[in-house]
Amino acid sequence: MLVYLDINIVVDFFNPARVQHQVSADLINNIINNNDQIVISEDMLSTIFYLSNNKHETLKNFQIILDEWMILPFGKDVIKNSINLSLEKNLDLEDVLQCLCAKKNNCDVLITSDRYFYNCGIKIQTASEFLND
Repeated sequence: MLVYLDINIVVDFFNPARVQHQVSADLINNIINNNDQIVISEDMLSTIFYLSNNKHETLKNFQIILDEWMILPFGKDVIKNSINLSLEKNLDLEDVLQCLCAKKNNCDVLITSDRYFYNCGIKIQTASEFLND
């Protein structure tokens, strides 16, 4: 199974001080234990690094990600469609980009903490919902 993670899940996982850290850690352990594939977009790396208070630790975490996770580009078509949808429907561009990227790459589910995440036609769940399935 291809499990696409929204950036909030990844940030929670790598930062033990965040409220949702444990559920994100449980989620990622569950995905790995079930031999499913974790998927993220490449743009997340620069955003996570920018938000990080510990740049050295973040870079070490990126080494793990590069070895174990699938990292996908958006591509021009996903970007163009996301911009058009965001303008047309007044949507959050970042959410639309993530959803269309996951859909384009045939991901089975997208996991996010965002209750109002744009649904482009793939299964969207919170970490807790995924763990309880």
